[in-house]
Amino acid sequence: MLRCPPFGLQSRHRRLRSISVLLLLSICGLLAACQRAPQVLPQQAYIWQRQWSPAVAAAMQASEQLVGGWRVLAAELTTQRHWKTASPDWQALKTTQHAIVMVVRLDGQTESLDAATHARISDLLARWRQQGVPVAGVEIDYDCPTSQLPAYRNFLAGLRQSLDRDTTLSITALPTWLNSPELGKLLAVADESVLQVHAVMNPRQGLFDAERAQAWLKAYAKQTAHPWRVALPSYGTRVSWDDNGRISTVESERPLLASGNTAQELTASPAVVSAFLAQLDKNPEPGLIGVVWFRLPTEDDVRNWSLPTWQAVLARQPLKAAVTVEAQASSQNTQAGLHDLTLRNNGNADSALPLIVRIDAASACDAADGINGYALEADAQGKYLRRTHEGLLRAGYQRNIGWAHCGQHPIQLHVEH
Repeated sequence: MLRCPPFGLQSRHRRLRSISVLLLLSICGLLAACQRAPQVLPQQAYIWQRQWSPAVAAAMQASEQLVGGWRVLAAELTTQRHWKTASPDWQALKTTQHAIVMVVRLDGQTESLDAATHARISDLLARWRQQGVPVAGVEIDYDCPTSQLPAYRNFLAGLRQSLDRDTTLSITALPTWLNSPELGKLLAVADESVLQVHAVMNPRQGLFDAERAQAWLKAYAKQTAHPWRVALPSYGTRVSWDDNGRISTVESERPLLASGNTAQELTASPAVVSAFLAQLDKNPEPGLIGVVWFRLPTEDDVRNWSLPTWQAVLARQPLKAAVTVEAQASSQNTQAGLHDLTLRNNGNADSALPLIVRIDAASACDAADGINGYALEADAQGKYLRRTHEGLLRAGYQRNIGWAHCGQHPIQLHVEH
């Protein structure tokens, strides 16, 4: 005769089986999580041109699949209370598949934090929406002194009241504000914020210092309960110092009249920024919801990474430069044996120009010269072109660096970094 266990024992068996299944599922979930690649943080990009060229819209269209939003400069207010309004490509903004944040920049020394400025921002927002631009939010970029944070907070509170609740209010934030007790109060007013971790503070640290930026992120996460993003650089800048070592000019977007005696080009290394981004993906700070790139590279923007390099970083692809040099029959002269010497970068990473391009003695070159940052020199090994100015060879670009008249073809050339 078949005997069944008592009802209570059956119930315990079922509970044990249920617990075992749950434990097994949990273990499988943990193993799967360990095997998954790190979560990629959402990315947006600043478009920072007042006058749009066709290259801006082209770069925007080419990068639509890599970003989830655009933060677009709409106007700047100067210290003299003059408004400089941008002239964007309305068609490009209307047809984007992403939401737009309209950015208004206030000069850090301006004191025009009043109702008139509120009204001007509201008028800009209305105009953009009348043009059919899908504006989801307004961002205020105000690099004010720390002492101005209370006045800035009051200004933002009034601006928040003037905007409809469906319009997000965002601000940019500076690391220099981190030690102020007013920062938390300021960040509580805005719906979200963007921490800038690129700055010209010390020429030896360059434009971006990963260790310093990580410390700023950790400190900032403790200051705000609202969502926030981090702004990462893709650009370079020319900095001039006076005789006392103080920064006199910073030239990032437009050529300026140099006023310092010492100048240096500072750049954000794609490799360094890419490694920093990988760490952010793996271990984001509390509240961090994404990255905003400053700024969208274009064909016209000579102080920025190339578009292929920027896109490779955004796609988390390994960076590799592939610089070669070749000699081609001169297109400007039909003289036999005359060749143009050209550097090419066939990789996806911008590369420093090679220090030396050596012409093999076996090529029997009786004359040569360098151009575009290269000069002809000679040593015991023979003739070579030496780099006279530092610079980058962008991914996918080429540079003519000289010519050579040689009796043998093909000409043997060697790149030395």
